[in-house]
Amino acid sequence: MSGFASSLDVLPILGILFQFVGYVVANSSFMSQTTVAVAVPIAFAALCGVMCERSGVVNIGLEGIMLTSAFVGWVVGAAAVGLLGEGAPAPFYGVTMPLVVGLVAAILAGMAVSLLHAWLAITLRVDQIISGTIINIGAVGITGYMYTLLAPQSPVGAGEFSAFVVPTQVANLPLVGWLLNAVLGQGPIGMAMIVLVIVLQIMLFRSRWGLRTRAVGEHPRAAETVGIDVIRLRYRNVVMSGALAALGGAWLTMEHGSSFSPNMTAGRGFIGLAAMIVGRWTPLGALGAALLFASATGFSTSLQISPPSGDLGHLMAYVPGEFWEALPYIITIVILAGLIGRSVAPAADGQPYERESAS
Repeated sequence: MSGFASSLDVLPILGILFQFVGYVVANSSFMSQTTVAVAVPIAFAALCGVMCERSGVVNIGLEGIMLTSAFVGWVVGAAAVGLLGEGAPAPFYGVTMPLVVGLVAAILAGMAVSLLHAWLAITLRVDQIISGTIINIGAVGITGYMYTLLAPQSPVGAGEFSAFVVPTQVANLPLVGWLLNAVLGQGPIGMAMIVLVIVLQIMLFRSRWGLRTRAVGEHPRAAETVGIDVIRLRYRNVVMSGALAALGGAWLTMEHGSSFSPNMTAGRGFIGLAAMIVGRWTPLGALGAALLFASATGFSTSLQISPPSGDLGHLMAYVPGEFWEALPYIITIVILAGLIGRSVAPAADGQPYERESAS
């Protein structure tokens, strides 16, 4: 009799679980689109980390690269509006000339900061963790100071790229409509992220460049003996990876919004590093981890806009809003705590390389 009574106690829990599943299914289209959008800067940061660490260079300055690029893109875009005018937005993604100029400037800024990190880490052989920390601290201080100088003038940015509107017939397709809407319903930077993940996955494991990159990250001395220029390859990969992190920063001020605020990256660069580790230093794995971390934000946003009803709604009402804001970081810590010992970084990751003398 007591066993039967205990089984009855489980029924309310099962009911709430079914309500939760039903709520997720009913709001899957919105949550999936929000999740993909939130994952864009995290995935770009993770891709930057993959390129660097596969080459043997640790780059924890992703936060600083993204913040610098976000600020430069916003400022240059605003200046371009003053010089060129706002311009008529193109029918596709709402592209204007000031937006293009700002985006190019953001990418160049990210590559310049990455070049600084490469010079410190590869040429001067400074501790790579310290080099990345300097970049993060410097970016927060410089962009914050410059913002206080520009804020009283209330500069107007170049606007923002618009998201692609998926046709209703496609979005309403059974089974796959919500997925197509989430993937295709992004702006140009978000779409570029998806394309670049696929391209980098193929290039890293199916091209001569990828083979050389992985060789330099695993055993640079052996790579040098077969004619690979380790220093040049590391420089090139670190600088080019800065363009990826820069796109993540530009997304914040040119696609997610059209304004800048101090320290607006809010730890996305560090979450990108976590996504890189969870994804085992592969582009597809990093994207999957970024989507996992971003799903918490997608779920919490859905709760704010369309809260559930019934017992599930009453239960969610007792959960403070701060919990949902901290949930992506909690998930990051929990997953890293379980995987950090199982994920193996490239063998030469973080080790400075010095050529042997000819004599």
